[in-house]
Amino acid sequence: MAFEITKLVGAEFPLFAFSHCRDVVAAVSRAGGFGVLGGARFSAESLEEELKWIDDHVDGKPYGIDILIPEHQAVRPGTGAAEVAAMVPPQHRAFVEDLLRNSGIEPKASMPRGRATTAYDGEPLLEVAFRHPIRLIANALGIAPQAMLEGGRRHGVPVAALVGAKEHAIRQVNAGVDLIVAQGSEAGGHCGEVSTIVLVPEVIEATSRIRKVPVLAAGGIMNGRQMAGMMAMGAAGAWTGSVWLATSDSEVTEILRDKLVAANSRDTVRSKYRTGKFSRQLRTTWHDAWEAPGAPPALPMPLMGVLVEPILQQINAAAAKGNPQARELATYFVGQGVGLIDGVKSAARVVQDFKEDFAEAIGTVMSWSEA
Repeated sequence: MAFEITKLVGAEFPLFAFSHCRDVVAAVSRAGGFGVLGGARFSAESLEEELKWIDDHVDGKPYGIDILIPEHQAVRPGTGAAEVAAMVPPQHRAFVEDLLRNSGIEPKASMPRGRATTAYDGEPLLEVAFRHPIRLIANALGIAPQAMLEGGRRHGVPVAALVGAKEHAIRQVNAGVDLIVAQGSEAGGHCGEVSTIVLVPEVIEATSRIRKVPVLAAGGIMNGRQMAGMMAMGAAGAWTGSVWLATSDSEVTEILRDKLVAANSRDTVRSKYRTGKFSRQLRTTWHDAWEAPGAPPALPMPLMGVLVEPILQQINAAAAKGNPQARELATYFVGQGVGLIDGVKSAARVVQDFKEDFAEAIGTVMSWSEA
């Protein structure tokens, strides 16, 4: 079966896999899907290392990268780590330190690593990305920056934009992107308020009035049957994220993987208490603490991430050492589709399951038409 979107990016099957883990990206692409590395956590130097590793392990298969350059944030791009850290209010630092101590964890003075130490300045990351044989570059949280659009045209790399509302999609198409990812509220990470099943046809209809742009469906898609349903509504393929977290290849800790397998679809929450913008996460006692009376409000991006990322790292480390309170606090970005995760598989096996489920779903629909 031929798919138009696969011609654009060179993949065999229109299953796009967003992951912060290079192992997942390479495994998905080798299996016929299209791996997309989440680059928001890396410095230019560490991103170079990650992409070089993928180049060496992807067997010549295509892959992409999601840089994430927010259109709006609380500090100027390029602001240094020390200056950003100084902007975090003392009461917020005291709150997270008390939260650690009350959970039997002694706070450690630390700074987050990678790009989270500064305002989101994507220019150095774009330069790194375009030095590698990427077949797609994506952005979220606002209009794709001009440097990304121009770089994409110059290097022959399609530019994608993640959106959570019809209005956002219209702005992106007018700005010149090549591909839209319509991400519903079910999705893990940053997401809007409109469900995938409503958002996808709404975006397709709105953007088609401007020009024809492929639209990928995202949010809650965990198997090939759902993927087939989205494509029956006009989507060019599926953009997925949460389904890869419980794979044996992923970056999450064993404790978080166990929690994801045990979770149901009601165990997630859209919260600002990780990045400063609404993102869907596994709900834990971390969120209970921040929502309790007297807790400070969420800080804007990127200050919230600068504050909490090293704290969450300490929580994960304490959980791994057997601290039960830390285990309860541990959280991660994940969508409502987590309720469909019933065990740990390899990323390659998940791709194959998607293909088989997709073919079966298409076959079922065809059999109805012949009945």
